[in-house]
Amino acid sequence: MKPTLSDEEFERLRQFIYKLCGINLGPAKRELIIARLSKRMRDLGIETFTTYQNLVEQDRSGNELTYMLNAISTNKTDFFRESMHFDFLAEKIYPQLNQQQRIRIWSAACSTGEEPYTIAMTLLDALHQPFQKDIKILATDLSTRVFNKAEAGIYPGQVIAPVPASYRQKYLQKLPGTEGHWQVVAPLRKLIHFRRLNLMERFPLTTQFDFIFCRNVMIYFDKPTQEQLVGKLVEFLAPGGHLFIGHSESLIGVSSGLKHVRSAIYQK
Repeated sequence: MKPTLSDEEFERLRQFIYKLCGINLGPAKRELIIARLSKRMRDLGIETFTTYQNLVEQDRSGNELTYMLNAISTNKTDFFRESMHFDFLAEKIYPQLNQQQRIRIWSAACSTGEEPYTIAMTLLDALHQPFQKDIKILATDLSTRVFNKAEAGIYPGQVIAPVPASYRQKYLQKLPGTEGHWQVVAPLRKLIHFRRLNLMERFPLTTQFDFIFCRNVMIYFDKPTQEQLVGKLVEFLAPGGHLFIGHSESLIGVSSGLKHVRSAIYQK
């Protein structure tokens, strides 16, 4: 039997998560929270959400907080999702980088890795002698549960279906002894560095990026939180650099100082 989540408990938990990571959980998310946390509570022998939240807040190791955030995070992603962004990069931007030795890219909500691997595939395909360049792609996410899968770069056949055949031939390899699983080739995997990062906290970064992808993240935030996040992202965007957001998102009403290039693409 699932525990009940009273109005008071839901509001307390909602405010806690909002202050911690900016996610705005509306009433429609109530059943999702119950579904995703009830098994954990049962395993711990906890009967109420009040008791569970007390545990999260009092656990100095941070382990239970990490578990809770992993449970409520949405990790929806695909290879070549919103492919117009990658067409724009391949046709308009990446070829210009052949004269640039140092390239830095940030996938700010990388989930299980499909986005940063897509970025890397399109970049390598557009450059002459890419492995002679200094290329680093930072891939971050709030959820820690995604990183083992992301770093391994192993995906079932249906997941890599959107990858064009020419890219699949160059950058993926079939894994023997598996049921149709593929792995991103090692030279491409080495370009990407996965780290946990809460976008609401101070960014422990020391570099500026040529491209920042922060797609389908701001849909979970209210306007003040969006403004705060965009301001921080712009700070780490190199002059002339591009910010990519989700096609369902917009910077209308958000002060950014960025130039709108085309749908969901902005330039500093």
